[in-house]
Amino acid sequence: MQLIEPLLQELRRVVGFDFGCMLYPGSDGELMNYAQEPMQSVARDYFDARILRSERQVLVRSPRDFGEVVRHEHGPRLMREQMAVPLTELLRSDYYDAVMRPTGAKDYMSLVLRTAQGVGLAVIHLFRDASAPDFTPQDAALLARLEAHLARALQQGERDAQGSEVHSQGVLVATPQGRLMWISPEAEALMPLAFGWHWRRGAQLPPALQELLRRLTAQQPGEMALPAMELFTAQGWFSLRATHLTPASQERQDRQAVALHITRRVARGVRLLSALQTLGLPQRQHELAWWLARGLPESQIAQRMGISLNTAVYHRRQLYNRLGVMGRDELLAQIGGKT
Repeated sequence: MQLIEPLLQELRRVVGFDFGCMLYPGSDGELMNYAQEPMQSVARDYFDARILRSERQVLVRSPRDFGEVVRHEHGPRLMREQMAVPLTELLRSDYYDAVMRPTGAKDYMSLVLRTAQGVGLAVIHLFRDASAPDFTPQDAALLARLEAHLARALQQGERDAQGSEVHSQGVLVATPQGRLMWISPEAEALMPLAFGWHWRRGAQLPPALQELLRRLTAQQPGEMALPAMELFTAQGWFSLRATHLTPASQERQDRQAVALHITRRVARGVRLLSALQTLGLPQRQHELAWWLARGLPESQIAQRMGISLNTAVYHRRQLYNRLGVMGRDELLAQIGGKT
């Protein structure tokens, strides 16, 4: 799922939209939300119970009812196909006032993504603002042709530390009972990425961190292994670890301090996509640069792009000339190192 942001950026090149978001099941089964700005600014309000009630009144099926959406919705759906009330009533609803009006969203199109076995991966929403035309059946047909490719891109693969890199780290200090005592700026930035709308400053620590505290306090004297946990979200892989800051025997229980370490790793392919997007390449050269940087031979690149080997060689020469590089090593150096 950590490819959501670069995937949305790539999708924007094909299906025009102003911003997008995705709802997907998290590692703990809770529904998670990833949103681009300006939708990100209203994400917390969207999960308010009052807004959910309003959404269920004005839409045929709320995306929050993820299981129902996966069972019943197939293919891209335009906003007008999802409305359970006339447009005038939608515009007067709490849902519209809290979610669409603040972002300037005028129209949207959604698509459920599933595995080949029918398991729901995510619900994607693409929004257009008042300056853009409404989505059309032709836009929906274009998105439908991409459905299988999007689903494959979002499927969780093997989490290989060799194929990822540490992006950022932070630490929280709490009591064994879960009262937050201090949080580093880095951890404060990482917490909503790891736990989404469930966490904000002043809120109770998320269940995952509470569980680490429980495991730490339950350890027997002399036990060396530190409690640890892995989370996998749209924003990367998060490693969580708990350690004592003060020996349990030297402090009263209410004064004991525990350090909760949080580390975010991201796939190197995510960084590669972001780097390629800054080059402003034409679509075919952009795709070719991706496969070259991933180390594929030209015969396989030609097969994946649906072109002949000679055409792949021609496009590769054109790409190198455009970027002023002599080969793959120089291409990799220009986009920030090997992936």
